[in-house]
Amino acid sequence: MAPRFLPLTEVAEILNISSAQAYALVRSGDLPAIKVGGRGQWRVEVTELENYIQRMYAETRAHVARGSLEESTSDA
Repeated sequence: MAPRFLPLTEVAEILNISSAQAYALVRSGDLPAIKVGGRGQWRVEVTELENYIQRMYAETRAHVARGSLEESTSDA
């Protein structure tokens, strides 16, 4: 059975970003998450991560449709 919740380290790995960037997504509210345990570790529900990814695809499509997608040299 696949886990329902993922730690931020796994979220970061899936999105190919740093743990700090994953934490920033959670803190900003862009990626819904919960704090669990006595030490308050963040967990992201798999469905919320998938929803976030789909929202980012939709936003990218909208940018492309408006012709406002800028090339990023950092991904080259």
